[in-house]
Amino acid sequence: MKLLGVVSTTGLFLLLGSIAPASELQEQQEQPAKPPKHEQQAKPEKQQEQAKGRQEQHQPKDESAKQEEQQQLRKRQDEQRQQNDRPAKQEQQAKGQQEQEQKQRQQQDKPSRREQEQAKGQQDQQRQQRDNGSRQEQQRQVKEQQDRKRQQQDEFARQEQQRTQQQDRSQEVSLSARQRQDGQENEQRGTWQERRAHSWQSEHRDWQQRGGYIGYRIPDDRFRGHFGRDHEFRIYSRPVLVVGGYPRFQYDGFWFSLIDPWPEYWSDDWYDNDDVYVDYSEDGYYLYNRRHPADRIAISVYVN
Repeated sequence: MKLLGVVSTTGLFLLLGSIAPASELQEQQEQPAKPPKHEQQAKPEKQQEQAKGRQEQHQPKDESAKQEEQQQLRKRQDEQRQQNDRPAKQEQQAKGQQEQEQKQRQQQDKPSRREQEQAKGQQDQQRQQRDNGSRQEQQRQVKEQQDRKRQQQDEFARQEQQRTQQQDRSQEVSLSARQRQDGQENEQRGTWQERRAHSWQSEHRDWQQRGGYIGYRIPDDRFRGHFGRDHEFRIYSRPVLVVGGYPRFQYDGFWFSLIDPWPEYWSDDWYDNDDVYVDYSEDGYYLYNRRHPADRIAISVYVN
């Protein structure tokens, strides 16, 4: 029994011993063979080189990644700068556009301003010409007025001189006639009395009733200057004649003959003391007496 037990125990140990080397062999086969000692010492260096190689292999990738990140960063910075610069650029562009538009307006305004200045210059020139024309016209009118006034004054002076001379001659003639005709005065006065009407309203006739005036006509300028109600005189201060039984007197170079009788209610010496004047009506010449303005006597004009 003891022997059987020993054999069993021995067999068991043998079995276990054969199983253990087999498991160790399998582990050895599964695990790589351990290098020798010098190989074990060289293994860290090799691992370092391999790590370095791996680092070198990974380094280009890191640098490219960095470069790409830097590029992206720069791109973002550029975009950000562009975004920041865009308002300033737009403002600068707007300012440049405004300056350009202002230059264009200035260029456009230059012709307009030049045209305005030219138009203003032309207007000033035309105004000056008009002023000069008006001034010249005024001067011409003033000169004409002065000339007319001078001519009128000269004419008036000449007429006054002629009148004075005629008056002097008439007075001389009248005085000499009076002196020479002292014996004839009664005859003339008799003629005047013979021409006195008995009923003048029924005896006198105006020129229309006589068929119209057919004698000499005094020129208008001469008549306006020496005849009419503003030019009175007295008959016997002038030369007096009796022609064909009619009294005739001289005034301003003309002879006047009384065709009508004179009213019976006039004074006997009216031709010597009353102021009379010669005027022209629609149909002929008449003699008016200041004392009897409603009466008129038809007269005829003679040059000689």
